[in-house]
Amino acid sequence: MTHTFKKWLYLIVLSIIWGSSYILIKKGLIGLTPLQLGSIRILMTTIILSIFGWEQLKKIPLPAWKWVVFTGFFGTFFPSYLFAFAETVIDSSVAAVLNGMTPLFTLILGITVFGSELKWGKVIGVLIGFGGTLILVSNEFSINTGSESWYALLVVIAAFCYSINVNVIKHKLQGVSALGIALGNFLAIVIPAIFILFLSDFPWLSIGSDSSVTNSLGYIFILAFFGTAIAKVMFNELVSISSPVFSISITYLLPIVAIGWGILDGESFSLIQWIGCAFILLGVYLVTEKKRLKK
Repeated sequence: MTHTFKKWLYLIVLSIIWGSSYILIKKGLIGLTPLQLGSIRILMTTIILSIFGWEQLKKIPLPAWKWVVFTGFFGTFFPSYLFAFAETVIDSSVAAVLNGMTPLFTLILGITVFGSELKWGKVIGVLIGFGGTLILVSNEFSINTGSESWYALLVVIAAFCYSINVNVIKHKLQGVSALGIALGNFLAIVIPAIFILFLSDFPWLSIGSDSSVTNSLGYIFILAFFGTAIAKVMFNELVSISSPVFSISITYLLPIVAIGWGILDGESFSLIQWIGCAFILLGVYLVTEKKRLKK
């Protein structure tokens, strides 16, 4: 399998997985608070990754551990809680489009902090992709006004955290096992997550008797297994074989998946939204690293 085929395959699969995570978070919030959802998601993922990746920890060089811990907090810990709190107020489609700011943040940080080369093709691709995302959700973009409108900023902060994470993985953890990084991330954040869970008044006695709590735990398990454990390993591998901007362009494809769920649920899909999809795909193509063929 060539790197080009592999990175596009990862991009599509991750877009499907993470594009479905928004609705799983919404379902999980029916019976759980944001603090409980974020903590349980981290705890479940840690257990899942520990089963498969314990041996990979030995392959992480000692100097790299500080960056593994760092990316654990910025790539998973903070966003897990930020998205959970945000989706108690804003629509999942709004969260998806705001998360589309991640490639822009990634590009800016890469150039200003990590010394990445400025390529105007990528800049244009990022702007076109974000424009396509805005078009795609134009019919659904309705952030609540008033005192609760600031919840949208939580997603923007999470997007900035993701941009820090992907740049650090690319520039500081290149060559380190993707599974090892993922498990190391969660081992670094699981203790704080457990501490927060115990402080959140989790209804331990309601498990099994309260259907809303039980169903929410089921949704969070699906989210933890596919949307966090498997996807985290795949994303780390994607970053290692492609550019940070291409890797994080997943966030442009998420609204397409989210609207796909809406179509399956009987929602309509207008011509303007198909145009938005075309803009997104064009943007992703432009941020792709292209190598010239040698004669």
